[in-house]
Amino acid sequence: MSFTRELLAGSGGRDEKADVRERKNMQNREREKKSGGLWKKILLGAAGVLLAAVLVAGITVYAVWHNEISAVASMELLRDRNDEHLDGAVYKMEVKGGFYLDDFVAQGGVKNDTELISFVTDKITKGLIDMNISDPEIGCSSFTARSQEGDVLFGRNYDFSKTNTCIVFTEGYNGRHSTISTVDLQFLGIDVEKNIEGLMDKITCLAAAYAPLDGINDAGVSCGIYMTYQGAETVPTDQDTAKPDLTSTTLLRLILDYADSVEDAVEIASGYDLHDSAGTSYHYMVADASGKSAILEWVSGTDSTDNDGSARQLVVTYNDGDAHIGEREAESDFQWITNFIIQPGYYDGSPEADRKGYDRYERIYQELDGTEGVVKDEKAAMDILAIVGRRTWNNDDGNGCTVHSAVYNLTKKTVMWVPNENYDDSSAIFEFGFEE
Repeated sequence: MSFTRELLAGSGGRDEKADVRERKNMQNREREKKSGGLWKKILLGAAGVLLAAVLVAGITVYAVWHNEISAVASMELLRDRNDEHLDGAVYKMEVKGGFYLDDFVAQGGVKNDTELISFVTDKITKGLIDMNISDPEIGCSSFTARSQEGDVLFGRNYDFSKTNTCIVFTEGYNGRHSTISTVDLQFLGIDVEKNIEGLMDKITCLAAAYAPLDGINDAGVSCGIYMTYQGAETVPTDQDTAKPDLTSTTLLRLILDYADSVEDAVEIASGYDLHDSAGTSYHYMVADASGKSAILEWVSGTDSTDNDGSARQLVVTYNDGDAHIGEREAESDFQWITNFIIQPGYYDGSPEADRKGYDRYERIYQELDGTEGVVKDEKAAMDILAIVGRRTWNNDDGNGCTVHSAVYNLTKKTVMWVPNENYDDSSAIFEFGFEE
């Protein structure tokens, strides 16, 4: 036996204890290997589940908000602010899809800004983020004209105070028109003293499609809104019939999206009860590529007696049917508007000062009368807007500047757009169209 152990040891063999230890070590390593593999499988499985959940959540978010995400991503700063010149920043945003406007129409519109805010919040942010829409007091001027080439032009000044602005592009959707419109971002609660900062500000701007001040659609229909100061203490129109309901900017929204002509715009306006926003009153001018235009006003009695907003009725004055307004209006094919009601006798018994913007109304006529409403081109039309801009004109309504000036070419479906009366600055002259 001793000889055998020695022989084995001398030939490289191991003793029994060493063999046992080795077997145990191998078994332990095998168990550890199996255990490690199991945990690896568990961790990989958990990671897979988490990734799947993230993917599902991402797909759900994209499915619900893909148009909103696209709009937020599209926001672009076109021109930075210049506080010394009362210039707010200028942005551009492209809105995809229908932004729930068909749902808005289907529910019968809204009766006030509170209902509009509720609708926009529920639809766009699914109730997760509060939004805001309001219309402050504004002053404005507009006119129609023709270029020497025969194009129909629609000029518009928006007079207010320093604010940030957004040019909003909406795509054609479900039979509706593509549109280009201008929005004052303070209507949405954006701080006028600083640029848009962060995601929340951009999400707030998603409501911009419901707050246009003027614009054009791809059918060549253009429309603008203008304050009127009606009534002894400025009473908003607040009709109350069985018709569906619209607020000030949503009427303009529907005209841009659904109207093929001035007559379509009038039909839309006639089919709704109007509820003016912000405790004030407004009228509108609309024009189309045929050269037809109309002023839409809601009135009852005279300025001093027009104190019941529910009693007002829509009165439409066409450019080719306005002989009752005055001799000048009867003789001209062009049309122009500022901030007073044009209906004859409306200001009987009221002081001249109640006719806000009458001086600008007179000056616009003077500029167009000599050429019978024909101007050289869009730049010449913009020059007329510059003449009645707030920095060069007696500031009769307390507004500090002309926030933007736009000349819409209804024939070519384009717009020349200038912010904050920077008419001589080539970098501030923007041109937009529907082929971008």
